[in-house]
Amino acid sequence: MSTPPFEQFASWYEEARRHPGIADASAMALATADKAGRPAVRMVLLKQHDERGFVFFTHLTSPKARDLGETGRAALCFHWAPLGRQVRIDGMVTQVGDDEADAYFATRPRLSQLGAWASRQSQPMGHRFGLEASVARAGAKYVAGPVPRPPHWSGFRLAPEHMEFWREGAFRHHERALYTRTRDGWDHTWLYP
Repeated sequence: MSTPPFEQFASWYEEARRHPGIADASAMALATADKAGRPAVRMVLLKQHDERGFVFFTHLTSPKARDLGETGRAALCFHWAPLGRQVRIDGMVTQVGDDEADAYFATRPRLSQLGAWASRQSQPMGHRFGLEASVARAGAKYVAGPVPRPPHWSGFRLAPEHMEFWREGAFRHHERALYTRTRDGWDHTWLYP
């Protein structure tokens, strides 16, 4: 595997998007840790990727956003089982600019936009219909015209320091290619499975 890592990712991602056995190729595990080192992992969706990094969006008061604010670091893992492939990425994370967040928010379905206003992500809810009631209130507030992006909702970009590409092999003879960012580009190393 001698393809530059961002090109390799784009190629594998496109294959995963087209594969009929993969429901959502953009689903990725996001691992963070708080300042005490307690890890947390959850699934999020990749919304953009290019040589600047990998972008996802969230509520800014969520536990993941708090972790990112405290440490500025995270790791991602894509696992596309039907293709026998996995990509692991880690690096520094920064919040995207308002213009970028606004542009993505404008592409979301209206009910998702209202949900961003309605949800107090990860906070206790009085009853299981609490979200629907909050969405209805947000819908009444923004009954006409576009729904603006809430100030508590934005995106984060992970700028990779390491990217590892894993391809399944027979008898656990897997292929692992690790790319490490340097001042001049990327170093490539093969890893034992």
